[in-house]
Amino acid sequence: SNPLNDLQSHVVRRVLNGSKVLASASSSFRLSEKMLQNGATMLPPAKHLFKDSHVVQEQIKRKQAKQDFEKQQLQDLAVKHSQRRQKILVVANRLPTKPSKDSEGNWTFTRCSGGLVSCLAGIKNNFDMVWLGWPGIEIAPEDEDFVTAQAMNQNCYPVFLSNHLINEYYNGFSNNVLWPLFHYIMPPFDKGVNECSTSQFEAYKEANAIFTAAILKVYEDDDYVWIHDYHLMMVPKMLRDAKPDCNIGWFCHTPFPSAEIYRTLPWRQEIIESLLHANLLGFHVYDYLRHFLSSCVQLTSLEISAHSVNATSIGGCCVNCATVPIGISPRDFLDALETEEVKASIERLRTQYGGRRVILGIDRLDYMKGIPHKLTAFGHFLDKHPDWASRCVLVQLAVPSRREVPEYQRLQRQVHELVGQVCGRHSSIEFGAPVIYLDQSMSHNDLTALYRVADVALITSLRDGMNLVSYEFVACHNKRDPPGVLILSEFAGAAQSLGAGSIRVNPWNLQETADAIYDALEMPSEERRALHSYAFQYINQHTAQKWAETFLQSLQDACSEFMEIAAEVPPLLPYEELLTDWSESTRRRLIILDLLDCLAPAKKSMRERRPRTQLSKELRNCLETLATSPDTTVVITTDKPRDMMENICWGLPVLQAAEGCTVYRQPGDKVWKSLVEEDAESKEWMEGVEAVFSYFKERTPGSYIEKQEYQYRWCWDNVQLNFGAAQAREVLIHLWSGPLVNSEAEVVVGEKWITVRPHSCSRRDSLERLMKTELGEEELQKLDFVLCFAAVSHRDEDVFEWCQNLIEDKFPSDESASRTDESDSSSVVAATQMSPTAAASGEKPLVSPREELLTPRGPPPAVGPDEPPPDYNWVPTAQRERQERLDNADGSEAVVPQPVFNVADPDEREARYYGSCYTLSLGMKKTKAQHALPHPYHVQNLIRAMASRVSRPASTIVR
Repeated sequence: SNPLNDLQSHVVRRVLNGSKVLASASSSFRLSEKMLQNGATMLPPAKHLFKDSHVVQEQIKRKQAKQDFEKQQLQDLAVKHSQRRQKILVVANRLPTKPSKDSEGNWTFTRCSGGLVSCLAGIKNNFDMVWLGWPGIEIAPEDEDFVTAQAMNQNCYPVFLSNHLINEYYNGFSNNVLWPLFHYIMPPFDKGVNECSTSQFEAYKEANAIFTAAILKVYEDDDYVWIHDYHLMMVPKMLRDAKPDCNIGWFCHTPFPSAEIYRTLPWRQEIIESLLHANLLGFHVYDYLRHFLSSCVQLTSLEISAHSVNATSIGGCCVNCATVPIGISPRDFLDALETEEVKASIERLRTQYGGRRVILGIDRLDYMKGIPHKLTAFGHFLDKHPDWASRCVLVQLAVPSRREVPEYQRLQRQVHELVGQVCGRHSSIEFGAPVIYLDQSMSHNDLTALYRVADVALITSLRDGMNLVSYEFVACHNKRDPPGVLILSEFAGAAQSLGAGSIRVNPWNLQETADAIYDALEMPSEERRALHSYAFQYINQHTAQKWAETFLQSLQDACSEFMEIAAEVPPLLPYEELLTDWSESTRRRLIILDLLDCLAPAKKSMRERRPRTQLSKELRNCLETLATSPDTTVVITTDKPRDMMENICWGLPVLQAAEGCTVYRQPGDKVWKSLVEEDAESKEWMEGVEAVFSYFKERTPGSYIEKQEYQYRWCWDNVQLNFGAAQAREVLIHLWSGPLVNSEAEVVVGEKWITVRPHSCSRRDSLERLMKTELGEEELQKLDFVLCFAAVSHRDEDVFEWCQNLIEDKFPSDESASRTDESDSSSVVAATQMSPTAAASGEKPLVSPREELLTPRGPPPAVGPDEPPPDYNWVPTAQRERQERLDNADGSEAVVPQPVFNVADPDEREARYYGSCYTLSLGMKKTKAQHALPHPYHVQNLIRAMASRVSRPASTIVR
């Protein structure tokens, strides 16, 4: 087995699942012949689709494109991993091996056994694993190299921390601040506590930085980094900053508290934003995942779904959140039961207890394990049923922990007192004490024997991430007749897994717990078998190895999706290449432009609620030139209301799509048509959304509402940043908990605005419907040039992918590659090539080579608020071109070689015809677009340059 085979099976599984969905849709829905004959302009709703519908066929095409992408990823992985296997870097607070130095200076390494060590044992067959962590003791600087070399022989890499840092970071912030808070214990408010916690948090960040530096020393490209628990929650951001393409997963082994509890943490923002730089966040149960997402809603203004958070706006990822409950290795206990040592221990224990029923409690001595509650409830049980005092015994094993902490010392004294009280009231000379309390740890074999002998396992955790004692008890009762009964606290994570195979109790309700003990002891054998059968089947399927494999599979999926959709800062637009492709295009051309922030600035000042910008006459002439050129379609889009589009774009022969492209109108037409599907036209949610927006409009001075036919938008671009961001978080909370609870409407969070719109009304879906309605499938197949300039939210950036698919689905990549090679070999011709039509007819180029986008010297001219943009011949490549021309020693400009025009044979050009697509965004920010331009006047310069290459009659110029 190897990672390539695993990924291959994953790809096949996803493709088969997609095929099943499509087959189901095609067989379930039919479109009547009457609708086909009528030739409706709108796309039919999903329930009317039939198998051969073009919508279904395009969905299949998209699935095929996704399959091709994953196939390419497999090929890339095969090349990268031909020399080595992929590594898993397991990053935990402690190493699984502990070094020690004897009096003679010799080092020995003791291999530790534990839950996490056994959980990860099964993944070594598929990956090389390196474990990073603190070795458990302070290592002298002169011994660090030797300890590191010896640890690497065991696939471990030590992270060296001083005793002072361990005390501040581990004993201080991790265990005195985070651990209690994650278990719903509020921090104390005493003098000096906050100052102490602040210094501990600085130590926490320092330790996390040391862990990050250690990771970078052993990390190689495409390795997976699996970070464990609350000790290292600052590592994801630090690692992402150092390695932007790193594959990062984090798993929380404790509960994650509710938002009301987590918000009390003074450093809540830094920690939660750091976690949002991971690709995958794992939790034991869904409640913990829900608490995390709720904290994100209340502390950030990010776009959040049921299982993901889009944190790209803060430099993070589209974070997947998964529920992956941990398990045990049942085989370890089943094999131990077959050994002679364990069998002898079982017989010895049964003889010792003399036929009395054994109630077993195994806990770490911790105030969250509910040991006092257990002892008190057991005392209530004996008070109510005194006859059971001689027929049962409670064996409580309390494994010592943190004995130096005063709180744990007080807990130990309290437990000892309770044991004495119960034994003092219910002991007898004939049968002895009803409680056997062991303040010690126990070997694996002795523990297995004790599990087997016990008739009832009593777990009363007040708050527990999972609690694997319940799993171990169930495993040890396989093939025992009758099996034991599990009493499980509902506040343990295991209650969501084994709840149907146990008696669930509220440990705070002492009488309920006492009654549960009685019910377990009196339970009929048949009912015992039914509960055990369910529980054993679950733990046998959800093993520790299964947990590790599931998390890694989820991490691979999350990283694969990240590679596919991850946004990055794109390079500047290659002007010359675009203009050459524009000139050479002879079939069908499509230009999509956003109105605001692209053709015109959105606003000139914060005092303006709506933009009052008008397009200049020169820019209108250029747009009309493009729109009236043969076989060219120009679409101007905006998220603003239609009346604003009418005021700015009046008279232009272009398709106008307003209000998030939910409505459009044709050139010269005064009627706006809808692009919303019939099944998405329900407006039941609008009244509630309007009430929420109006409520916050009154309480957020400077905010305003844009009410459109199909969507509502609340804008706070005139509000102070911090206050507006806080109000936006409250708006999201009210929307998701109020009018949108049972609604299919979706929320889109943008930069200083929140939009609620019908489902399936994204920019991509709306434009796709518009193009199929106005151009049709036949014309779309002729496209050989697509330009899309959009300033949209991250949710709508898939419009760039759709534009690229318009070309890539028709023109193979190898043709484009061959053309790129040709253009690279003749760079002089690249900027001045003629269109195929002009070349074939012997015409002169439309623009002379020396007049094509001449670049002035010096920096770009400054532009004031009310000044027109600079002349169109300034381009972002100014400094590069100037440097190329100033390559003479005396500083004079280099002689520009005259271009040579190679006229290809028309048949040959048609045989290797290609298409080109350019997607652009505004500003230097992370985006899925191919290219970027810094300022709106660069867009206007580009439109002027494109218009200069189109000849048109003078009578069409707008005066």
